[in-house]
Amino acid sequence: MYKKQNLTYVLTMLEAIEKIFLYTQDIKDADDFFTKNQQMNFNACQTLLLLIGEEVRKIDEGLEAEHPEIPWHLIIGLRNRIAHDYRSIDPNISYDIVTNYLPVLKQTLIEMIPKIEFEDELMERILSSDFYQNIGYLRDIDDKS
Repeated sequence: MYKKQNLTYVLTMLEAIEKIFLYTQDIKDADDFFTKNQQMNFNACQTLLLLIGEEVRKIDEGLEAEHPEIPWHLIIGLRNRIAHDYRSIDPNISYDIVTNYLPVLKQTLIEMIPKIEFEDELMERILSSDFYQNIGYLRDIDDKS
């Protein structure tokens, strides 16, 4: 079992993913992603992708190692690119990440939750927070190993 701090990191990433899905649900391609609402959706998603990269840096290495299917180093690299070279972000790459890679990351993060040691009250307190409005489905995860 991994330290309970990992729960916050995983849930924060899941919430960010759900928000990205919400902000891109009506977007049909990379050009639409970049231009919609005067780039508001694009900018919001970039910030959330940056947040995901920041949280990945905090997860226990052993927990990451159990999921080699995820390119953790590339997620951190994307975070660094967004933070330090924002103008060069290619909307095509971002759109590809959102549509093809975030669903896999989401599933992996959900699979990580039972590997983390935490009290049920902590999960409920986090999920009841105003910040975590889109991951209430996690209340159904009760098969902690």
